[in-house]
Parts: sequence; structure tokens; C-alpha cells
Amino acid sequence: MKVKTLIFHFTCDGSIRGTADKLRGFLADKFGEYTLIHQHLTDNGLLYKAPLIQYKIFNGKPVVLGINEGAEILQEIYEDIDYLKIGHTEYQIKEKAIVLRTDYFGTTHLNLPYFFLTPWLALNEKNYEKYQCLGTWAERKELLEKVILPGNIISISKSLGYTVPKEHRIKANIINLREVQTKLKSTPMLGFLGTFSVNFEIPDYWGIGKSVSRGFGTVKRCSL
Repeated sequence: MKVKTLIFHFTCDGSIRGTADKLRGFLADKFGEYTLIHQHLTDNGLLYKAPLIQYKIFNGKPVVLGINEGAEILQEIYEDIDYLKIGHTEYQIKEKAIVLRTDYFGTTHLNLPYFFLTPWLALNEKNYEKYQCLGTWAERKELLEKVILPGNIISISKSLGYTVPKEHRIKANIINLREVQTKLKSTPMLGFLGTFSVNFEIPDYWGIGKSVSRGFGTVKRCSL
């Protein structure tokens, strides 16, 4: 299926010190009328779908990504963002750039390679315990590539209304992956960085896994 991806690139008067979560919090406070920006419903519930607006910080540079309806919202608020406040620090925006793409999302007969730009939070409480109980890396790798990674992709697909064809099972292959320690809202988390391949087209800079709205699990196509 074709999807619309919009990416904001900001150049500020200093390198951003802080997390993508703080960037998300600032824009959620500023544009609280847009549910997709903060993922919270009016009754204090959460919007349980893959986030269509994702916040990222790469090497001190803030990026905001919107998918389909999320892209349309970012187009609406683009002109109203003239500074960023990350934690207690305010940054003036010197330049803004906007990239609007039409991407393809879905199964392919090719085995496409990707790498994680930011840590992939693959494990929830249930499968974390299962992962830790497995004795060898080969067993852990099998769990990640046969169950969790395809499950992450299916989850995004459902949110976008895309049905993976029954005859085209998602087949992932972890090429090189390492555990990394990271934090989610000050809570220590186990993440992963490295490369994988899969018979599925994922647009560059989209996130997969847990907490993609906070910048985790960002992927980019690569060459092997």
C-alpha cells in the first residue's frame, strides 16, 4: 500500500540535550487539541494504535515524523513552531525543513536489509521473561526474528489498515544484533541495535516495537 510520510527537520541554535520524550511532551502541551500528537483520549485513556506521529533526536538534532493523518496534522502546525523547549532549556529554531514522501509499505518478494538508528524495544514484560529464560543466543535470536519482529510489523500493519496476505508470511532474519542498555522515562530498559532483513518494505525513519512515538526502534534501509 502507498502511505504518506512527512518529516520535519529542525536546526536550532544549539545541539539538543534531552530525549525525544521531552520533545514529544513539549509539542503535546503546545498542540493538545490534536489527539495523534499525544496519543491520549479525552477520558484520560490511551489511543491504542501504532503512533502516526513520532519524535526523534539524532545526534542532537530534533526530527518529527508523521504518517498519513499524522502527516496532515504536522502540515497544519508547521508554521506555528518557532522554538522548542526540551526539559528546562529553550532552543530557538534557525531553520525548518519539511520532506513529504509517498512511500510503499507492505510485503515484497525481496529480502530487504535495515538497521536500527535508535534502540529497538522488542520486549514487553511477558516476552522479556521468556527471553531471559532462554539459555543460548541462538534461542533468543529465534524468538526475536520468528515471533517478535514479525509481530511488530503486523501491529503497524493493522493500525494502517493493511492486511498481510496469508500466502506471504513475514520472514525476518537477524543479521547482527547486540543488546544495549537504555531508558524509557527514567526506567532502565533492554534494547537492541544492529541489522536485520525482512521481506517487507518499511519506510525510512519509521519506528517499530515499543515506544516508537518516543523515538525508539527507528529503522533505515541499508546495503549489505
